[in-house]
Amino acid sequence: MFAIALIKVLGAVMLLLYAVRMVRTGFERVSGPSLRRTIGKASANPVVGAVSGGAVAILLQSATAVAMLAAGFAASGFMSTAAGLAILLGADLGSALVVQFLSFDLSWLIPLLLAVGAWLFLKLDARTAKQVGRIMIGIALVLMALQMISESTEPLKQASFMPAVAGYLASDPSTALMIGALLAFLVHSSVAAILMIVTFVEKAGLPLDAAIPLVLGANIGAGLVALWLTRSMDLKARLLPIGNFLFRSGGAVLAMALLSTLEDPLTGLATTPGQQLVTLHVLFNLLLMLCCLPLVRPVAWVLDKWTTRSTAQPGEVPLAPKSALDPGAVTVPRLALASATRELLRMGEVVAAMARPVILMLEKGEKDQIQQLQKSDATVNQIHSDIKLYIAEVSRGELNQEDAERSMELVSFAVNLERAGDLISKNLYGLALELQDRKIRFSDDGLKELSNMHDRVLANMQLAMNVLVSGDVESARELIAEKDHMRELERESHALHLERLTSRTPESIESSNAHLEVMRSLKEINSLFAAVAVPILAEQGQLRDTRLVPAE
Repeated sequence: MFAIALIKVLGAVMLLLYAVRMVRTGFERVSGPSLRRTIGKASANPVVGAVSGGAVAILLQSATAVAMLAAGFAASGFMSTAAGLAILLGADLGSALVVQFLSFDLSWLIPLLLAVGAWLFLKLDARTAKQVGRIMIGIALVLMALQMISESTEPLKQASFMPAVAGYLASDPSTALMIGALLAFLVHSSVAAILMIVTFVEKAGLPLDAAIPLVLGANIGAGLVALWLTRSMDLKARLLPIGNFLFRSGGAVLAMALLSTLEDPLTGLATTPGQQLVTLHVLFNLLLMLCCLPLVRPVAWVLDKWTTRSTAQPGEVPLAPKSALDPGAVTVPRLALASATRELLRMGEVVAAMARPVILMLEKGEKDQIQQLQKSDATVNQIHSDIKLYIAEVSRGELNQEDAERSMELVSFAVNLERAGDLISKNLYGLALELQDRKIRFSDDGLKELSNMHDRVLANMQLAMNVLVSGDVESARELIAEKDHMRELERESHALHLERLTSRTPESIESSNAHLEVMRSLKEINSLFAAVAVPILAEQGQLRDTRLVPAE
């Protein structure tokens, strides 16, 4: 019976992790650029950062996802260590609030979420509708997984070994603390770990004396997850998870020491043991945020000083990203073209990384940040040159018609990516420098319109990279259809911009030329990426030769 119960628990846990990932993926696809921009803008002060981090963590159901976003900004130099630490403290609280929400009895929602979510995902073609459907299905699966965990752990209450295990954990809080940390690290989710512990308390009879250190340990383990996932990133990026881990582990140890002095520490927090644990988890993260927010600047100062000492080693040259172009595969066209495709992916990632902070730089970028971003265009140009020379070398051999066509498609897309890099570096960041020099700002409505276009372009860049690798016809159709959506967005923004000019809005008058140029550049960048779908659809006979209506 124990083996069957264990298999059921493992299956339910895997479903829970998959469902949480499904919800996060839906939010990232429907509003990923907006969420990144929210994190990017959250460096004004610690309170704003904490609120922003908490809001994004609630949407993504993961403090670790927020940590990865913030680490990316820190690595690029767009976010200070202090601001990043404040964001992560808020994200920890946001993740705890997700646990609070999921701990309620929401079983009545499951059929409704499944019905509406499946209809949106399967029946509608709009990208936003599909991702909203994905989110709803994911939430329904989360609730189903929690029900499965609850049902599968109930037989453990009668297990002969349960009293001995519970008694050992209750008598040795340090071991329980480490087990809780290990559990959260293994499942890579504090939300899943806390909900599992709560279920064991309610259904398997685990006493609170053992569960309290498990919950506090899960908070330590959640900090370890972000440390593990950023292990290969720049040291500047790893400072945020390091600082957050210090806050979490120090807070957990202090909380454990304080609670051990109380006879019934959770009395009065809630009516049931499970809800008492959830309330403890929320209160721990709330108090941790309130106590540590005043400390983010001094802790950041210490971490930054440590970074300076660690990296200031004379004669050490940072390693450049390795090219995917394999000289040894030149004589084997199939392998050579696969290498060129991987290098094109790297080129696309560099262009996308250049494009992500565009709106932030247009709004409030500093000169040195903008110029640093412009330097990335040299990398794009170098990769473009390398790909052309590599494929030229491959073409000297004997290619069949399919490989010859593929080689030309890759070169054509490389030219497009190089052009997109020029538009970002010279046009968009050139405008950003001009706007900052002249102290010109977009109107609130104008900035919102440009942000919407920018979000769409970033999403389409990711879709284009997927199409490049997969050759999927449906994704290619979606990418070409996005060109029509971009035209609509441009027309709408152009009309609204003219209305603002007519009404003599001061910001719109000052930024008129810049507004129109940003629109044109974003539309062209989108078209350059969408071109990767053309040969795929042409081969399937799904493209018209012309958009013109035949003459009479």
